[in-house]
Formats: sequence, C-alpha cells, structure tokens
Amino acid sequence: MKFFLFCLLFLFVGIHAQMITSVYFLHNSFDLNEKSKHKLDSLSQLKTNLTFRVFGNCDPSGSDEFNKILSEKRANAVSKYLQKKIGNNIKLESTAGLGEKKQINDNNTEELREKNRRVDIFIERTLAVGEKISQKTLPSFFNTKVSEMKVRDTFSLPYVNFIGNRHIWLQSGNARLRQLFKILNDNPTFEVELQGHICCDYENFDGEDIDVGTFNLSWTRANAIKEFLQKQGIDSKRIKVIGLGHLNPAIYPENTEADRIRNRRVELVLLKK
Repeated sequence: MKFFLFCLLFLFVGIHAQMITSVYFLHNSFDLNEKSKHKLDSLSQLKTNLTFRVFGNCDPSGSDEFNKILSEKRANAVSKYLQKKIGNNIKLESTAGLGEKKQINDNNTEELREKNRRVDIFIERTLAVGEKISQKTLPSFFNTKVSEMKVRDTFSLPYVNFIGNRHIWLQSGNARLRQLFKILNDNPTFEVELQGHICCDYENFDGEDIDVGTFNLSWTRANAIKEFLQKQGIDSKRIKVIGLGHLNPAIYPENTEADRIRNRRVELVLLKK
C-alpha cells in the first residue's frame, strides 16, 4: 500500500495539482472487486487536503441508455465506498456517468474492452500561485554511449514530437527515428518501452486522437513509433508501448506552442540490454 501511495503522480493544472487513477469492472457489472477496494482504501488514506471527482465509463456493448445508467451505477459504487472511508481532508465534489463517451481504445479485443469498463477518479489539490514544474532533463538516447546505458534508465528522443491531437510526428523526427532504428538494429538484445505523452487536455486522462476517434492519444503516439520500427525490421516483441496521458509533463504551464510541442513526445525506457 505504501508503494501505491508513493507512486501517485501529480500534474499541476492552473493552480491545482491533478492525478487520475482508475478501477475496473466486469462486463455489465458495477460491483467492486477486491483489487479495486484495495486501491480505493489506499486513496482514502491520503493526508493532503484533496478533492475527488468520479466518472464512470462503459464499453460500447449495450445501448446508449443502458451504458449511461451502468456507468452511473459504477461511479456511484465508487463514491459510496470512498464516502465511508475518507476523512475530513478529502471532499467528494462530483459523481457522474459518461456512458461510452470516453473510449480509450477501439475495443478490438476483450482485453481492450476491459479497459473501457472503468471508473476514473480525478484527484486535485490546490498549489501556491505561480508554482510551476519542469521535468528533469533526461539523457538523449541518441547521444548516450551504449556502454553507459543502464537497464531501467529513461531516455528522451529529442526532436521526436507530434502534431496536436494526432499520432503523426513532425518532420523534424524523421532523421531521429531512422537513428533510433539503427541503434536497435545494431544492438539486437535491446528491449525497450516507448512511453507516450500529450499536452493540454486536463479534463481527461488522455487526449483524443482525431485520426482514430479514441481517447488514448499518448498510446497511439508511442505505437506509431513501434509500427515504424516494425516496418524497418525490428521484432515487435522487443518493443513495449504504454501511454501516460498528461500525467508527466516535461513543462507546465504550457504558455507557448513550443511548450506544447515539447510535451507532445515519446520517451524510451531500456528494459533489457
């Protein structure tokens, strides 16, 4: 439980810090399982003054009316459970069901549909006026000697940035991605994790990819690079893809387009050398 608390990532939003976590449900169910209860128990023990907002979601297997009602039941189940656990420092501000409006994938497999049967919990705390964040500078994967790379290290992919609301990278990334392919091709034992990021959309865990219509833009960005590397001949088993939404901005607030471009990025974790 302590590990879970230490892993909470806060995003600075205006004068608020925001974190989002989710719990998941079986098909057509709004019953909390033990894993979900354990996560909610951990949230209820946070000591900072916080505000929780709860949003229920569904996969698209039912009618619009059915999904709306089911998502509301899921959200209410989470809120009622939290209400019994939280102290006076935590305020449950709102509870709502969104039906199937916030699909974070295309539901092509049962595993993907499971990710849409969820309740998202937005957690906010007030920050001091003028407080800002900037991610520590990561080493460039392109400029680091292979002998100096360590497993679990995270690297930046400089100049590999994306068009807003799309998983298409800017032309400045073309040469760098060819360089990425060369490094992986020259080091066939390397296994990596590509971590996608977005800017600007703080009302959702992730942004909408307007090319595919799903709310998993950070994932589709990382996956676009994976698909590029696969086409060049890199075995897909060597590449893991995850989306981190807006939970780890390189810079906030995003006052300029350059700031926004900087956050539309993919980073790389070395899993195996």
